Amino acid sequence: MYALLSLPLIYFIIFRYGPMYGVQIAFKDFNLFQGIGGSEWIGFDAFREVFNMREFYTSLRNTFMLNFLDLVVSFPAPIILAIMLYEIKSAWFKKISQTILYIPHFISWVIIGGIVYQLFGNQSGMINEVLQGLGLNPIPFLTEKGPWLVTYLFTGVWQSAGWGTILYLAALTGVNRELFEAAEVDGATRMKKIWYITLPSIKPTIVTLLILNLGKMVSIGFDRPYVIGNTAVREYSDVLSTFVYRIGLESGQYTLATVVGLFQAVVGLVFILGSNYISKKMTGNGII
Repeated sequence: MYALLSLPLIYFIIFRYGPMYGVQIAFKDFNLFQGIGGSEWIGFDAFREVFNMREFYTSLRNTFMLNFLDLVVSFPAPIILAIMLYEIKSAWFKKISQTILYIPHFISWVIIGGIVYQLFGNQSGMINEVLQGLGLNPIPFLTEKGPWLVTYLFTGVWQSAGWGTILYLAALTGVNRELFEAAEVDGATRMKKIWYITLPSIKPTIVTLLILNLGKMVSIGFDRPYVIGNTAVREYSDVLSTFVYRIGLESGQYTLATVVGLFQAVVGLVFILGSNYISKKMTGNGII
């Protein structure tokens, strides 16, 4: 057991705790040739520079906005899907449905981005070609902020909802079937059984995943906004991860990129501790 435990411990030490040594870059005028140790200390000068950049606040706003909308749209989707799958009586149909729902999770965002452009492109997109064939005006799915936002959100739901059902289905397998039988004897409808038995049974799982998602409100993946975004909708698609890519890798300002990364980590910690505290006070459930 200790040997098995050592594997994840080694992983966390090397890839999680080891890189923390580089956090000091945020407080140094980092020079690639002098290295971390040889670079000059500048204190909080880099923080002041980042916090005076308009692009930083735009990307921070977009990160919060997209994560919040993702939470509203994407978080309930796997819960609803899991309940629907749980209610299916046919075992073979349930297995086929689960396989189809899991597949998008294993497709890279680069490929998904290509599919999105093939479907929703302004001129060559399949949907707009059909609309134009019917005599209707094309919809600018990828070049106007409103339609782009809807496309971004529902692409995320399609990619993640199926895989997200796994934890909820695992929680539902532990529900005592006698509760449903007793409710049926008492004349409960299917919706009432879902509301009073199924949902309360997975409540701890929902609360735990909600707390973890709230902790990620200030962090966002790079692939999805970068692949689906473009210059026409940069006011919405530019997030902290793409901002770090631009100032860090494209411009070579590693100190500023590290400042933004450290900011994300600290604010994320505050969010997860705060949401955990509120959850404990309101529901008695927490993860810490």
